[in-house]
Amino acid sequence: MGATDLHIVPQRRSSLIQVRINQRLYPLEEVPLIYSERLISHFKFLAAMDIGEKRKPQNGAIHHYLPVNGNVHLRLSTLPSAYNEALAIRILPQEDNTHYTNLSIFPNVLEQVYSLLLRPQGLLLFAGPTGSGKTTLMYSLLKETQLYKKRQVITLEDPIEKKMDTVLQIEINEPAGVTYLEGFKSILRHDPDVIMIGEIRDEATAQLAIRASLTGHLVLSTLHAKNTIGCLYRLNEFGIHIEDLRQTLLGIVSQRLYELKCPHCGNACSLFCMMRRQQRRMGVYELLNGQLLQNVMNMIQAKKPITVSFPKLDDYFHRAVAMDYISAPFSDTSTEHGYEKT
Repeated sequence: MGATDLHIVPQRRSSLIQVRINQRLYPLEEVPLIYSERLISHFKFLAAMDIGEKRKPQNGAIHHYLPVNGNVHLRLSTLPSAYNEALAIRILPQEDNTHYTNLSIFPNVLEQVYSLLLRPQGLLLFAGPTGSGKTTLMYSLLKETQLYKKRQVITLEDPIEKKMDTVLQIEINEPAGVTYLEGFKSILRHDPDVIMIGEIRDEATAQLAIRASLTGHLVLSTLHAKNTIGCLYRLNEFGIHIEDLRQTLLGIVSQRLYELKCPHCGNACSLFCMMRRQQRRMGVYELLNGQLLQNVMNMIQAKKPITVSFPKLDDYFHRAVAMDYISAPFSDTSTEHGYEKT
C-alpha cells in the first residue's frame, strides 16, 4: 500500500499496530502486550540493538528483501513509554526509479532545478519539513546527472536512506571516527565532481557546505525551513555571511507533497483503492535563483522587508487546486495557503 512508517504503540492492555499512508495513520490490528514485547525484541535483535535495554531510546537499521517491492531499508527507533516500549519503523524502498519530472505537478520547475545541476560548482539547497520529499528529489537528480553527464558523485549521509550502485555513499559513524568533518576531508581527496551532504543541521555542517562549494565542487544539501526565504534566514542564524552566499549559492528549492484527487473516490480513498493507484502524491516546488536570489540577499543584508515577487508555494498550490489536481485542505494548517477553517 506504499506505507512510509509502521508503528507499534503500547496501551494499557494491548498494543496498537498502525501504518502511515499518505500522511494518515491507519490501524491494522491490536495484539496483546506479551506478543508486542516479543515482536519488538525480535526486530531489535535483527537491527543489532540491545534487547535487554528498555529504559533508553535506541536506533537501528535492517536491510530486507520483499518479493513484491524488492530491497527495502528499514530504520528502527524505540522509545520507552508509560506502559511499554514503543517501536517506529521508517520504510525506505530501494527500487524506486522515479524520474524527477514525475515527482512534480508542474514539471517545468524541476527542469529549471536540473539545469542548475549542470553548473561546475556552487551550492544548491532543498528546504522543507520532514516527509516533504527532499531526499527523494535529490536522489533522482543525482542519478540523472551521474548517468548522463558522467560525473563522480559522492554523498555524506546520516544515515544512508537509499543505496545507489552508481554513487559512492559514505555513512556518518561517529563512534568509528567518521564525522562530517573527517568524511568531508576524505571526500575532497577522492576527486569528486558533485558532493551531497545529507542535511545541514548546525553551524559546522553549514560551513562545510560553503567550503566545499568554494573549492570548485557542486554541493547539494537539505535544510529544514518553511520556504526559500526562510532558508536564507536559517543560514544567517548558522553564522553564514551573505557575502559567502553570494559566491556559492546557486538556488534554493522549497517543496511540499500533496495527495492527488482520486478520480473515483474524490478525497476519501479506501485502502483497497489506494493499493491500486500508481501515483497518490506529487509535489509542488518553489525555486529561488538567479537575480531574484541576489535581490533577496541584498534586502536581508540591508535588513529591509522582502518585497521581491516570484512564484511561491502558495501560487503553485492555488493553481493545482484550480486545475482540480488536489483539494484545498480545510484544517488548522490551511491558513498557510490562505484558506479559513470551515
